[in-house]
Amino acid sequence: MNCLLLDDEKPALDLLEDNVRQIPYLTTVACCRRPAEVMEILKTQQIDLMFLDIQMPGINGLELLRSLEHSPMVILVTAYGEHALDGFELDVVDYLIKPVPFPRFLKAVQKAHAVYQSKHLQKKVVLDENDHFFVNANYALVKVKMQEITFIEGMKDYVRINNLEGKPVTTRMGLKIVEERLNSGHFMRVHRSFIVALNKIESIQKSQITVAGVEIPIGEAYRQQFQNYIAKMNF
Repeated sequence: MNCLLLDDEKPALDLLEDNVRQIPYLTTVACCRRPAEVMEILKTQQIDLMFLDIQMPGINGLELLRSLEHSPMVILVTAYGEHALDGFELDVVDYLIKPVPFPRFLKAVQKAHAVYQSKHLQKKVVLDENDHFFVNANYALVKVKMQEITFIEGMKDYVRINNLEGKPVTTRMGLKIVEERLNSGHFMRVHRSFIVALNKIESIQKSQITVAGVEIPIGEAYRQQFQNYIAKMNF
């Protein structure tokens, strides 16, 4: 994600830039000390995420944000907590209070990256079984090979991608977003919480299937579609 950093204090800006540098999927496009610089950069550069200070001489970070007709995602980084409500009314991703511990900074960035991934994945073409994709997991971008996926389990705001190696990859993403990317000829949702690789199914019972030694329930809402698939494949 392309990032723009704004803080009128150089030490704070340097620290922010250093934090961004430690996260592999972030790229600093510009470091600014004046809101006017931000306005100019947004006219010419593709920015996905902005880190904005609030209290600055002249126009502050909130006023800058209100002035933008189309804003990138924003994380506010400030020494003052009284503007938190204003920030969230402006739909910021997160609100960080200085000094910001790196784990808290990373948590905010991961929220932004999850939003970015969801939008980005929706725009891409459906993946075939020989393709691969990358997800954010364990503070890194992890490659997932489609042909090695056995089943995917949804867990509220996360999914766990199980594979042939027996080393699941957990990432912050909605199961529906993943489902839209997968080729329906190779994967099928069989339950509100499970998507299975059809060629990895080992056995089928009335209300459950076994994939990679794991028993997975068949949800009532998905039963007919799955039965139709089995009927077509059963010679």
